Amino acid sequence: MIALGFVAGLLYANVGEWTIHRFALHGLGKSRTSFWSFHFHEHHQAARRHDMLDEDYLRPVFAWHAQGKEAAALVFAALSHVPLAFVFPSFYAGVLLNIIGYYVVHRRAHLDPDWGRRWLPWHYDHHMGPDQDQNWCVTWPGADWVLRTRRPYKGTERETADRQRRAQRAARSAQ
Repeated sequence: MIALGFVAGLLYANVGEWTIHRFALHGLGKSRTSFWSFHFHEHHQAARRHDMLDEDYLRPVFAWHAQGKEAAALVFAALSHVPLAFVFPSFYAGVLLNIIGYYVVHRRAHLDPDWGRRWLPWHYDHHMGPDQDQNWCVTWPGADWVLRTRRPYKGTERETADRQRRAQRAARSAQ
């Protein structure tokens, strides 16, 4: 029963991650006046401009920039689920592990883009692919598979052409 609760917490958190990413971070976040605009207008621009690298993750987490706002939202999500810890502790443990895992792998993917491309290709596809309104999951693409929003980009002919084009552009601007 404990294992079932833990797995249910992981699944719930994955669907929550998908939902928040799609409707808050990209839906509401496309409006520059929204609290959530940091994600689309700061984080996505940095990732696109620097081939997944987002230097905000080098700054202190407790500051009011994209990484700090992301961390604050994750702390809020963890705290808002604390009552479940008393009723369904294994479920809460799954939710909490997913929240912590989200921050850890998301940060790593944007500080070490080669690692992110290799181990989180769905997240790489989200940022670098032609449609940034797909591939909503970060930790693992479960909800994307079920909800049919997983669109592979890594390893495609389009990605190869795009990478060559970006490399040529970078070489020209370095001259």
